[in-house]
Amino acid sequence: MDNAGGSPPLFGVIEAVHDYMRFRQVNLGASYALSADATSRVAAGAAAMAQLVGCDAEEVVLGPSSTLLVRLLALALRFEPGDEIVVTNLDHESNIAPWRELAEKGVVVREWRFDPATGDLTLNALERVLTARTKLVCFPHVSNLFGTVHDAAAFVRRIHEAGALACVDGVAFAPHRRVDVRAIGADFYFLSLYKLSGPHEGLLYARRDRLRATRSLAFAFLGDDLGPYRLQPGNVNHELTASLPALLEYYVALGKHHGGDAFEVIEAHEALLAQPILDFLSARKGVRLLGRTRMGADRVPTISFTVEGRRSQEIVRALDAHRIGTRFGNFYSYRTVEALGLDPQDGVVRISLFHANTPAEVTRLLGTLDETI
Repeated sequence: MDNAGGSPPLFGVIEAVHDYMRFRQVNLGASYALSADATSRVAAGAAAMAQLVGCDAEEVVLGPSSTLLVRLLALALRFEPGDEIVVTNLDHESNIAPWRELAEKGVVVREWRFDPATGDLTLNALERVLTARTKLVCFPHVSNLFGTVHDAAAFVRRIHEAGALACVDGVAFAPHRRVDVRAIGADFYFLSLYKLSGPHEGLLYARRDRLRATRSLAFAFLGDDLGPYRLQPGNVNHELTASLPALLEYYVALGKHHGGDAFEVIEAHEALLAQPILDFLSARKGVRLLGRTRMGADRVPTISFTVEGRRSQEIVRALDAHRIGTRFGNFYSYRTVEALGLDPQDGVVRISLFHANTPAEVTRLLGTLDETI
């Protein structure tokens, strides 16, 4: 129950990595047949992810992690002294720190603060930090502590009206809902494929014109007409990228098996899993539950809580003893935990479910929590 930290890889992904490394681990871009085959398989990985998130392959940037991709994006975007960037105090630090560091170059950083009573980002609070000099606004689609789904499309519309770009953190959203970057309208949107049971890679969607306007991080002699390669110095990891069609195939097959859209099936199943946990925690004396108490379109099954008079790590270690994997801490949302008045290191207990979890596992968890807290 630690999906928000990563999910076990699919068998098809493992097999594809093995196949590539055993039979096709050669340099890309050469004229001989094996290289051509390897090149085609790596390209197919990017194309599969474009289909998964609803864009073109030329808009998919892949890399070792979401954290690194955002840092590369921050290096590549062009800002002038006095330009303003808005970040939140709700996001994972990967969508905060690289932007805050641009203050060293004269960029002004403003903070869009969440409502500590609800955990929500609001348009009213956004209005207070937007100015005529705002060039970029960065925010999470879902907080990895509260599990609340924000209306990212509405936020993006307002950001664009202000003449700024939007960079959306979709890491906590993507395992639980279908990502449609065109519907959201974001200029940049990133997620972690290993949290969808893929390989350990990050994905950054960069709208074609926005990508073209970045400063290329590739070698200068390669020119400027590089597509995603401009943000992939040294290229992608070949074997992991070649495994990505297996990830797409899984979600397509899951939907077909259940006679619908895979992510609608996932949403319904996860609601059935998570609601008993929310009910239990809501009714428990001394428990502070973060986020919505009911599952629905505006909540994913990432559940964080604290217990009055108890350390979060104490509760997690008790669950460890029963072979129930959860986690405690700030989960790199250090500023969020700090704003809530909690110990930034001990933080919260976080139970994060995935569609592979079962009702029987939830029953085991609740029985153990009943004894523990």
